[in-house]
Amino acid sequence: MGTVGPASRRFWDKPVEQLTRDEWEALCDGCGKCCLHKLEDDETGAIHHTNVACRLLDLSTARCADYRHRKAMVPDCLRLTPRLVEQVPWLPATCAYRLRADGQPLPDWHYLECGDRNEVHRRGISVVGKAISEVLAGPLEEHIVPDPDIAAEHLGAEYLAADYDDTAFGDPDYGNPG
Repeated sequence: MGTVGPASRRFWDKPVEQLTRDEWEALCDGCGKCCLHKLEDDETGAIHHTNVACRLLDLSTARCADYRHRKAMVPDCLRLTPRLVEQVPWLPATCAYRLRADGQPLPDWHYLECGDRNEVHRRGISVVGKAISEVLAGPLEEHIVPDPDIAAEHLGAEYLAADYDDTAFGDPDYGNPG
């Protein structure tokens, strides 16, 4: 599809500094990766990714169940801003906030480009079917998964799509309680 409307209506192509707050918020592709817990090595500073989602993340949609009040319920939840994105090294390479802050275009599967909010899930970009709630997970150290950016760089794009594959955890229903 490519173009949702006239070029003047493609706000997502503007520099992030020119976006309104609503336009900035609309950049979110709904992948849910920023809502997965990360562990930082105290000695090296290395970030270790997990498949454990914030308790507010709806695992069936990869959307926050209470986005408006998330900071009150989860005090360490980050409110991404154009300035903060540049300081957050663990955002995935596919993150629309990160891409636009770096002056890169949105991918073809992004809903603003293709018009379909579910394309991110169909393409395997989101955490739907690949994460477990922190309520059920237990120790985060037992849920460390490969960094998707490093995996793609060293193992190829095929691995990226399988990075959070639920079968990698030995159970096709993993992360889908109920």
